[in-house]
Parts: sequence; structure tokens; C-alpha cells
Amino acid sequence: MRPMRIALLQADPTVGDLAGNAARLLALAHQAHAADAHIAVTTELAITGYPPRDLLLSSAFVEAAERRASELESPLPMLIGTPLRHDEDDQRPLNGVLSIGGGKVRRAHAKQLLPTYDVFDEARYFSAGRQPGLVRGAGGLDLGVTVCEDAWQAAGLTPSSYASDPIAQLAALVGQDVVLDATVNLSASPFHQDKVEARLHVARTAAALLGHPFLLANQVGGNDDLVFDGASMVAWPDGRAVLAPSWCEGVLVVDLEDPSDARWVPSTEGDALCLGRGDLTHLGPNEDPTYDALNLESIVHAVVTGLADYCRKSGLERIVLGLSGGIDSAVAACVAVEALGADAVHGLALPSRHSSQHSRDDARWTAEALGVRFSEIPLGPLHDAAEQDLGAVLRAGHAVAAENLQARLRALFVMGHANAEGAMAIATGNKSELAQGYCTLYGDMAGGYAPLGDLWKMEVYALASYFNARATEAGRPAPVNESTFTKPPSAELAPDQLDEDTLPPYPVLDRILRAHIEEGLDRASIVERGEDAMVVAEVLARLGRNEHKRWQMPPAPRVSRRAFGQGWRMPLAGRHDWRD
Repeated sequence: MRPMRIALLQADPTVGDLAGNAARLLALAHQAHAADAHIAVTTELAITGYPPRDLLLSSAFVEAAERRASELESPLPMLIGTPLRHDEDDQRPLNGVLSIGGGKVRRAHAKQLLPTYDVFDEARYFSAGRQPGLVRGAGGLDLGVTVCEDAWQAAGLTPSSYASDPIAQLAALVGQDVVLDATVNLSASPFHQDKVEARLHVARTAAALLGHPFLLANQVGGNDDLVFDGASMVAWPDGRAVLAPSWCEGVLVVDLEDPSDARWVPSTEGDALCLGRGDLTHLGPNEDPTYDALNLESIVHAVVTGLADYCRKSGLERIVLGLSGGIDSAVAACVAVEALGADAVHGLALPSRHSSQHSRDDARWTAEALGVRFSEIPLGPLHDAAEQDLGAVLRAGHAVAAENLQARLRALFVMGHANAEGAMAIATGNKSELAQGYCTLYGDMAGGYAPLGDLWKMEVYALASYFNARATEAGRPAPVNESTFTKPPSAELAPDQLDEDTLPPYPVLDRILRAHIEEGLDRASIVERGEDAMVVAEVLARLGRNEHKRWQMPPAPRVSRRAFGQGWRMPLAGRHDWRD
């Protein structure tokens, strides 16, 4: 029996860097060739990185990408994801696949199903393909070819039905005596919780319908606010499956005839993403991946990857953040150290007259436990001067203006240090606060990236426990002090101020916001779950009143089913009464 080894190139591309991405793919192709693979398969739009967004509106960019992909001198045949010029000049390009090898280049497939929901807007950029993808004799194999969404309708995981089903089309061909060794899927499927299980369902469904192995190569790494977990996979018709590591760049090599003969080859690139355990997962027919209850490790890897790749791909090497002694800034500091290293992080404590001594102590504790550079700069003199100059306004009873003044003065110091040090400031707010407007424009929202921006408040506490447990296991001091956990949350912008003075307890708040934002439930449906009707109405009304802040928030790595940003497109100047 002839071996049939296919390599899935799980790459971490930089959007728009055609030369760099080509070099990265070529390096992985050489590793696949050394592992005796017969053909290599990249991820979706691997030559451009996903998502290239409005770069695709430039015909010159599309032409350059297709040319770069076609000229790749691979040591083995390859299927490469790339935009392709349309045969008709007045049409949008295609989200396509080139087959290269043996001195020949041909178009293997154009993506048929173009998603326009959630974070996707592919109909803006692409024309839809019309035919199922087939490649004959590539590396001695006959393959069906699909691109990402093409495989999801057959599994029932698209929000509405498309006019065609590429998996059903291929299955019909197989039923007409077309013999295929396997079907491959070039994917750029962004991470959110439970996404690996969804992809596994897609792969197993396709393999069962087609009657042959189905291979899905998925992008890894962070691009702006989207993070990609990799976890490339192969499923067989009987339900067996092999999963590549998440959050690692490398090559998954599998023998189509023998699921036990699978190898993971980590990338040898010097800046390769390499988080997590880095080993393969073999699953039986009825077996699913196992995670801890909250899938905390994946969430940690997602936010770390998002920040690390945002900095690396933007040429940023240092981070500055405010350390308040609260849970959010402590966890943000932990993420920053994971992403760039302690030497690259500068924490600023900026106490005002309302800052408690335990908060000042907790901020220093976190900095010393993580080994980051730490500076404490009392806000008093500047605060006093600003209050004097704004005296007439503040004496008029504008309490919020007085409180926000402190946040904006802190931002002045954080941004000043970031500029002077050639660093990027990061915002430390979480999703619960952003949903309720408990953040200050041009104050604590200031920064180039918000690593916790898609984490609920209770998830931030869970991550703090995760970082502490890992540090303790390694014999290091826990970075989040016990008093940071136990003290009531407070912005400390006024005497004896507590978040719960005006917000419900965070466990309640998070339940209501999750139900509305991620599950799409209305007020009545949330109340039916047992929540207080008045509290629900107040939370939803406050959510609506603060849309203007979310339009100005920094990018944040998406980890939930629905994050603020591309997947949340609410009107800015709108009004809705949630008491109705």
C-alpha cells in the first residue's frame, strides 16, 4: 500500500507582508518535505495573511499576491491560499487556491461560500466561485479542495443557508464514481471559546459525507483584533481524528491510511509562535477534546497571542501600563509579561489623594513579583493644579468631571512615558466595564491595545487565579496579591467609592450581559431566567448609553462568541428604551 502523506502548514502570517509570508511558507514546506510529505496545504489566504481587509480593493495588491504565490519555489507540490484575479475585469477577485509543483501552476479552487456575518465581510471583497475544487495527481494524490466556510454548511453551522453546498457537490461527484484520496480545507477560522469543537464537528461531518479523510489547515497567530488558534486537524469517516497543537506554528504531517502515523514538526523560524503543550491530540470516533471548565488556558493563550503578535507585526518592543493595584491592571501586566517579557514592561503607579495604601502596596507587589520596571508617581501636584484651573466648573457640582480628571491625568503620564520610551501604552479595562461605560474616554481607555477588552470581569478574576497558580507551581511569587482579590472593586476616584454603588455585583452583571450580547436574549427572556427585571432594564439601558465609548476603544483580542468591534455594529447615535 502506497503511503499518502499530506502536510498541513499551520502558519502565522503578517497581513500584507507578501515576501515575508512567502518565506515563512517556504520554510515550512522544506520542513514538510524533510518529513516525507507528498504534498503541502497552506491556510486560507496564506500568502496575504487573513484578513487583508481593504488591501483587497487594490488590484495591484491582488496581482502581486497571486504572482508571489505562483513563483514560490517549493520542494514539494503545494496548494496555496491566495487572492486570484477574476477572469472578468469588472469583477471582484476570488478567494482562491493555487496548485503549484512540477513546474506547473494552476487554479485549483475559488471559495464558493462567502460569509457576511459576525466578523466576516467577504462579499465586500470577493466574487464567489461556482464549481467544486478538484486537483488531480498533485503529489500523486487526487484531492477535493475547499476553503473555510465551504465546509460549514454541511455541518449545519452557518447562520443561514447558502444557494450551494460544496461538500454536497463533492459527495455527489464521489457518488458518480469520482475517486478522491481526501478533501482538504484551507481555513482561517478565528478563535473563540468552543471553536475547536465546532471545527471538529465540521471535519467529522465532511469526512462521513464524503467517505474519505477530510483535512483542515487553520491559520495561527494574531492579526489586529482577531486571534487564530491553529489546531489544524484530520478526520476520518469513522470519526477518528488527529488535532495539531493550538497556539503553535508548525507542520502537521499525516498518512491518510494510518491515523496513528501523524507527526507534529514545530516551526524553526526564530520568531515562531510557540505556546501551549505542543503535542498532537488523537481522538477516537466518539471522543472530543477535554478542557478545564472555563477553558482558561486557551483564553490565556488567546490574549497573550493577540498582544504579542500585535506588537511583533507592528514593530513594537516595549509596553507601558498603569498599575492601580486592582485586578484588571494586575492581570494585564501578567499578559504583557507573557507576551513580551518582563524587561519590556514598565508599570506606572499613579496614586491620587483617593488611592488607598493597600492599592499602592498591591501595585508594587505585582510589579516586583513579575520583575517589571516600576515607577510610582503621585498625582497630587498636577491634580491640585488642574483642579484650581478648573475650579469654577468643578465647584458647579460636576462630580463625574472631577473624577474623570484623575483618569485623564493618569493617561497623560502613561502616554508620556510610552512616547518617551518608544513603547506602546495598553488599556487595562475589561468587557464588563466597557459594556457599562465604567471607563473614561482619553483616560483609562487610552492605549494602542486592550488585552482584556473581550474578557468579562469574572473571567479576569479567573485568569488572575490561573497566573497565580502557575507562578506558585514554578516556585515564583504569585503576581496578584491576596488583597487584590478580596477588596471590593473600586475606581478610587472619590472617597469610599465602590463599583457596586451603581452596578449590580459582577457575577450578576456578567450573567445579564452574556445573555444579551453573546446569546442575543432580550430583556424579557433574561428576566425569565430569574434576573431582577429592574436590574436588567438598567444594565441594558446603560449598555446603550455608552456605545460612543466602544466606538473609540482600542482593538482587543476576540475570545468570546461576540466581541465589541467588528462583530458588534450598534448605532452610535441611537436610542432604545429597554423597559418596553
